Amino acid sequence: MSEINVQLKNGAQAALPAPVTVAEALKRLDRETAKKALAARVNGREVDLAYTLEPNGDAKIEIEPVLPQTLEGLDVLRHSTAHLLAAALLDLFPGTKLGIGPALLEDPRYGFFYDVIAPRALTEEDLPVIEKRMRDIAKRNLAYRRDEISKAEALRIFDERDEPLKRELIDEKAGEVVSIYYIDGSPFVDFCLGPHVPNTNRLKAFKLLSLSGAYWKGDAANTQMQRIYGTAFFTQEELDAWLKQREEAERRDHRRIGRELDLFSIQESYGQGLVFWHPKGALVRKAMEDYLHEELVRRSYTFVYTPHIARRELWQLSGHEQNYGDSMFAPTKIEETEFRLKPMNCPFHIGIYRSQQRSYRDLPQRYAEMGTVYRAELSGTLHGLLRVRGFTVDDAHLFCTPEQVRREIDDCVDFADQVLRTFGFDKIKYELSVKGSDTSKHYLGSDEDWVKAEAALAEALDARNISYERIEGEAAFYGPKIDFKIEDAIGRLWQLGTVQWDFNLPERFDLEYIGEDGRAHRPVMVHRALFGSIERFFGVLIEQYAGAFPMWLAPVQVAVLPITDRTDEYAEKVGQELRAAGFRVEVNLRSEKIGAKIRDAQLQKIPFMLVVGDREMEADGVAVRERTKGDIGAMSLEEFKRMARELVERRAITNNSLESGV
Repeated sequence: MSEINVQLKNGAQAALPAPVTVAEALKRLDRETAKKALAARVNGREVDLAYTLEPNGDAKIEIEPVLPQTLEGLDVLRHSTAHLLAAALLDLFPGTKLGIGPALLEDPRYGFFYDVIAPRALTEEDLPVIEKRMRDIAKRNLAYRRDEISKAEALRIFDERDEPLKRELIDEKAGEVVSIYYIDGSPFVDFCLGPHVPNTNRLKAFKLLSLSGAYWKGDAANTQMQRIYGTAFFTQEELDAWLKQREEAERRDHRRIGRELDLFSIQESYGQGLVFWHPKGALVRKAMEDYLHEELVRRSYTFVYTPHIARRELWQLSGHEQNYGDSMFAPTKIEETEFRLKPMNCPFHIGIYRSQQRSYRDLPQRYAEMGTVYRAELSGTLHGLLRVRGFTVDDAHLFCTPEQVRREIDDCVDFADQVLRTFGFDKIKYELSVKGSDTSKHYLGSDEDWVKAEAALAEALDARNISYERIEGEAAFYGPKIDFKIEDAIGRLWQLGTVQWDFNLPERFDLEYIGEDGRAHRPVMVHRALFGSIERFFGVLIEQYAGAFPMWLAPVQVAVLPITDRTDEYAEKVGQELRAAGFRVEVNLRSEKIGAKIRDAQLQKIPFMLVVGDREMEADGVAVRERTKGDIGAMSLEEFKRMARELVERRAITNNSLESGV
């Protein structure tokens, strides 16, 4: 009888008689771990627990269990729950055609979805019925079973099942050997790589959330489908906490608040994913940009403006067409020359750098631009301001000598920290993405270059005692990077700014500077964005504050509310004085009772309301109401201006320093 040498990663090892499954091996190595495991990695390859281990001579087979409370485990759990959803649909609605059903880990709104064509249009009222059938199937403890068959046999199976979409996927993606999954005892069969949980009894905490329209492969020219969204967690307590957070997230939804406060719109008749900034939203954007402009000047950045379109050859030279072609809008031809809308600003900034010979004395060059770019995002991925087709990046590209780069990175990290905290994000997660040991990825630059670049980024974080996660194998192909993620008011994590080292573009564009030795040298190029996308940052800001912006950002900072028509003229005078002092003011002269005017100002989330009646007019003063504290007392207009100016100048996040009667 042959034996297999197996070892738990960083743990026990044993020689076991063959054949043996991963589940059986785990029981021998660590019974408690075996009880928890959802799937496993065998010598780095993801497999089901039912996978049979093959002898490998004297070489040890390393098993790493995929456990609950890990991202890998959550991915397996949610993917398996998506299959459970499909099984319930086939059970309830025979003849349903299945599209794809992935887990979603990057989208905080959902956990998984399945695209389907049901025999009839599904409605929100169907979701509880489908969810109940999912629970019924889960309780039956049915096995997830993987089968590996030939491509021809897989095509025959899905042809017999009248599943044309699955056949199409197999035709496009499958090799000669195809893996398909069954949920035994149910009508479900799928073309899938896996892995999955061993049985449906592992799926206990899940919830169907919503329905939406979708197109096969995200292309409006293809078959129209319905997408069912759901989520799943390891425990009911986690699910309940997430549902509570989701309820709060719906209250803060930037799309709804954007409509209510008249901040922005996205209009189908003009095109999906294209943002209209309304006057009030534009005022917030201007405050954001004015602050950043002030800081850029202080840090000796120079400002540039670049075109929105360029010859196609530029994008081929930069590598964008080869690496990001699917995300670019199609070329357009003008007088036999092809052009493409820009997906990024970097090649244009390079054009400015290359426009003349540079000396080491000219460096660093720091180019900053609020540059609008365009991405051909699929319609199914668009989401309000958070995922759009046209957006503006607070882009900067730094060109410097190798001796200068550490100082530039240091400043970028400090700058990012300052910007995020100024806007009220004080829970910042830093991630350092490095090359790692995976040689299958094509990374540009020498090993020596990567060691220096990764060290410079790490040292900038270490020097500030910043805790960060080092992520192996997640660097961009052109260099390592630091990503800045923030945790918002309800605990969600958002990717915003980044600092990226680039080995690629300086080589592709043959960038040079003349060194102190009189010879040509290659400059270091650093990409830096702090907001990331202005639109995305604004969307996150809306949800962070539920539309109740701090005084310095609020589109309307002060509402002047006359009690009667007799004080309208005085109210106008107060408004004019405040505008002259630099405040954003609305004077409500509508013929309404003062209570209605106050309620309207509250609904518009205006930080301060100045109520003016006969008494205030006689005293040349105002009665001040604060958005959350209510009435804080009477004061002269000069006193109010001093207080409000202080809040704006220090960019206060809250008005907690205010006291009644100030």
